[in-house]
Amino acid sequence: MQKDKLLHYSHLHFIILIAGFTAILGKLITIEALSIVWYRMVMATAVIFIYIKARKIEMIFSVRAIASFCLVGLIIALHWFTFFLAIKVSNVSITLAILSTGTFFVSFLEPIFFKRKIYWYEVVFGIMVIAGLYVIFDIESHNLSGILLALASAFFGGLFTVLNGKLTTKYNPVAITLYEIAAGSLFVTIFLLISGEFSIGFFHLIATDWLYLFILASVCTAYAFIVGIHLMKWISPYTVMLTYNLEPVYGILLALIIFKDSERMSTQFYYGALIILATVITNGIIKIYLQRKNNRTYTS
Repeated sequence: MQKDKLLHYSHLHFIILIAGFTAILGKLITIEALSIVWYRMVMATAVIFIYIKARKIEMIFSVRAIASFCLVGLIIALHWFTFFLAIKVSNVSITLAILSTGTFFVSFLEPIFFKRKIYWYEVVFGIMVIAGLYVIFDIESHNLSGILLALASAFFGGLFTVLNGKLTTKYNPVAITLYEIAAGSLFVTIFLLISGEFSIGFFHLIATDWLYLFILASVCTAYAFIVGIHLMKWISPYTVMLTYNLEPVYGILLALIIFKDSERMSTQFYYGALIILATVITNGIIKIYLQRKNNRTYTS
């Protein structure tokens, strides 16, 4: 039993390491950000479709549900586009540090969608996150475009999390993911067609780009998501949520190892990133503590 538990926790950290590696791939792939998103979504759709067919997962939903999936798919496409574009115009470290603010977008989006009040500690932590962003911006003002794009990506990521949180309580998470990513790829395809981006050259990629895109779509997207859901059977949401805050840490460390000097930042940058990360983790701990306390009160 203890051996199985250790295996599950090790697997969780491996999934989070894969999530951090997504940013590395975004920098290694030489094509533009929107092209990366298109290839990622199309390839991931194919992989998840094969998995669903193999597991015989139900795929029939109402028109209203499918419309909701399509909306979330568009948000995912925007999240990934701004994420990869932020990496292209700045670097991995800046993008991942700013992306960790997504948790606080969730804190302020949840009251809107779930019709609850904003808690005082969410406001305090929001101010602390802003302080961390200020520390980073003060030293990295020349990377303003990358910072703003990463903030946009964090917002879209938070919006996706909140909307998907409502959908996954009603429908199979793997099934709706297929609809969402397929819809996202359709939206990107339409945009590329309208803008005239599709051409023979669009599909002429160097060998390493094909390899990195395949890893991005199959391992970092389809595999990571499906296994992440599977691990929730043995690991509590509390542990999963807190552990996922290590994604920027893993990603930044990988970037330093692989890209060396181009990812080495000033001491002030790491102070700012540490403020954001510590605030996000503390917020998670308080939320889970209060949730457990309310559950005990309700059941007593």
